[in-house]
Amino acid sequence: MENVSLGGENCQSGGVIELVALDMAGTTIDDNGVVYQALYLAVEGTGARCSTSDVEDWMGIDKRVALRALAELGGVDLDEERVEKAYASFREILAQRYQARPPRPIAGVERSFETLQSGGVKVALTTGFAHDVAGPLLKAIGWAAGEGAIDAIVCVDDVAAGRPAPDLIYEAMSRTGVTEATAVVAAGDTVADLRAARNAGAIAVGVGTGKLGLDGLRDEPHDYLLDSVADLPSLVARLSGR
Repeated sequence: MENVSLGGENCQSGGVIELVALDMAGTTIDDNGVVYQALYLAVEGTGARCSTSDVEDWMGIDKRVALRALAELGGVDLDEERVEKAYASFREILAQRYQARPPRPIAGVERSFETLQSGGVKVALTTGFAHDVAGPLLKAIGWAAGEGAIDAIVCVDDVAAGRPAPDLIYEAMSRTGVTEATAVVAAGDTVADLRAARNAGAIAVGVGTGKLGLDGLRDEPHDYLLDSVADLPSLVARLSGR
């Protein structure tokens, strides 16, 4: 697969990459688009109307924040109690869909993790999921922080603000002992992932394995576009001058 570089302003070469911070659903995990479906149906359950494109605009964001925003866009104001009710519905739909079609690692991603770690690069997962959603998902796949080729897992309820704020990336840096954002490649399949990466000062990489595909990311400022995280080791090697 071919790497596509559009030379964003954060783009660097010759520096040693110490950490890759990667989104989960759609980036490292193939969830069959279930997150989109569950978010859409949970919003519809509030009585609000939303479009597929509306949901796409809020992917990668803290799910409670996304539910409130999408409901408001559809003409329904949710108080805290109704947000929690909608979030509970989202979790239930997600669990049902995952049981029917279990998520799995995206092809080549686990080998990519191993290759990166063997080259001295830390691997962190970051997600707009809270632990109550991310935990069962990761358990089903068999991924855990500190086991195998994953050094850290950061969920949205570990930080003060979710994407597009840089907090998830900064927390991943803190947990892996990385101090310079320019030594971090942050990759994801959504616009929010790219914005968070650039807000952190990291190298922003979009991947085409999510619902938006590469075409849906091209207009958002970024440093690189890749078909998949499976292509990341070659990019990291190039950036590190190897």
